[in-house]
Amino acid sequence: MGNPIGVKRDFKQLEKRRMKAAELLEQGVNQAEIARRVGVHRQSVSRWAKQLSKSGKASLRYPGRAGAKPKLGPRDLRRIEDGLKKGPEAFGYRTGLWTCDRVADLIQQRCNKRYHRGHVWRILRSLGWSCQRPTGRAIERDEAAIRRWKRQRWPEI
Repeated sequence: MGNPIGVKRDFKQLEKRRMKAAELLEQGVNQAEIARRVGVHRQSVSRWAKQLSKSGKASLRYPGRAGAKPKLGPRDLRRIEDGLKKGPEAFGYRTGLWTCDRVADLIQQRCNKRYHRGHVWRILRSLGWSCQRPTGRAIERDEAAIRRWKRQRWPEI
């Protein structure tokens, strides 16, 4: 089931809930009642009870971060952001558009760490950068002619 999008799990609170359930299990309260009191499904309490009897109360504690540790530290992220602020032209690109491929190259150059372009957007989001497209305006664009057309011709159409 999981959490709604954008809602982060409070791991300390989840651990408190498991510890409360463990105390109640040790007191002999039945699993259905524990589930009601701590606000979880009965199956969760059953799983915790098995874990408690097999490995003890310590096994219900928060185990720490799941998954692989991040490759980039705070210092690396500052280097990347500094590079992003300089713009792609400073790194030899002809246009001022950052693409995921270009950012992946920037990370490789600045931090000597490889990231797949498909994962680069996560790093960008963590830095507060968003996906934006440049406004495509023709150099030959005549703003006065466009305003005239909108005032005169558009109403006729």
